[in-house]
Amino acid sequence: MDFSLTEEQSAIYDMAKAFAEEHIAPHATEWDQQRHFPLDVIRRTAELGMAGIYVSEEHGGSGLSRLDATLIFEALSLACPATAAFLSIHNMVASMIDRFGGEEMRAEVMPALCTMQTVASYCLTEPGSGSDAAALRTTAKRDGNHFVLNGTKAFISGGGASDIYLVMARSGDEGPKGISAFLVPKDTPGLSFGANEKKMGWHVQPTAQVQFDECRIPASNMVGEEGQGFSYAMAGLDGGRLNISACALGGAQAALQKAAAYLHERSAFGKPLAAMQALQFRLADMEIELQAARVFLRQAAFKLDSKAPDATKHCAMAKRFVTDTAFKVANEALQLHGGYGYLADYGIEKIVRDLRVHQILEGTNEIMRLIVARHLLEEYRP
Repeated sequence: MDFSLTEEQSAIYDMAKAFAEEHIAPHATEWDQQRHFPLDVIRRTAELGMAGIYVSEEHGGSGLSRLDATLIFEALSLACPATAAFLSIHNMVASMIDRFGGEEMRAEVMPALCTMQTVASYCLTEPGSGSDAAALRTTAKRDGNHFVLNGTKAFISGGGASDIYLVMARSGDEGPKGISAFLVPKDTPGLSFGANEKKMGWHVQPTAQVQFDECRIPASNMVGEEGQGFSYAMAGLDGGRLNISACALGGAQAALQKAAAYLHERSAFGKPLAAMQALQFRLADMEIELQAARVFLRQAAFKLDSKAPDATKHCAMAKRFVTDTAFKVANEALQLHGGYGYLADYGIEKIVRDLRVHQILEGTNEIMRLIVARHLLEEYRP
């Protein structure tokens, strides 16, 4: 069992890290404070193949693995987890169209997605159905060669800013089998957006409701087969959970590095904080926990890449463990800074605010526990 990265994987990580250090890190605090969405910078990642990371090369993507993707998102998140997370969402949409869209749709849409000429958002969650996603109420009624969408999606990253929306809507009966997936361009009549939400973190990306009022789209905008939308959404979430975990891991690693540097800089009671054994022990525990989370994440990515039968379980376990661990480490890093950690100048409080939502999105960590428990109980059914 080899835990080392290949030469190519190390180069991928270094490439993403160098981009983040040059183009994201110097501006991340300012973007956060100004609620600025750095779409111009995010688009530049496409030049390095990061807009279609695990999209097949045949359709314009980089054809990399899910493990490779976790390296990219971890590296980008050393500079800003929220910026990297938006790129993750775009990649999730591109991958779902690559996997489930028809040839004509892929030919039409994929080139623009992989160059980020077209920026994509993912619309599953609704005001009344968050964790219970299969209960969504947005409808898609067939009308000849068209579908007419009505309903509202909530908490949509890129809402109002993205060019195209992958929407889960009910085209059939109640339950998951009645849900289909549709592509809705931003300029479609009947599509509108709520005001940007005022959030605790993730200030660098807009989050808004996406509203459909007699929104009419061609039937050819359906992704894949009718009634399969929920299964597509769940398949996409397996990888999305790895991506968001990698973003949390990178943010927490940055917080740990800031804390270690600060212990060298600050003195108290006549000696550097770095010389105090109690603080050394806390720092050591933070490093141990992040390294454990990193191994867990990469194992889950390997499971997904190899199509292991327990991949969904491992993706859920990794998401729960990594995001909880990352938030704990970032919060501890703030504590080690004392009062200065609470100030925006040191960059720690931004990381804490950004990482908090990682325990909620792509399925709350309570839902991750349900997924794991169901798999475990089925495995050991008498």
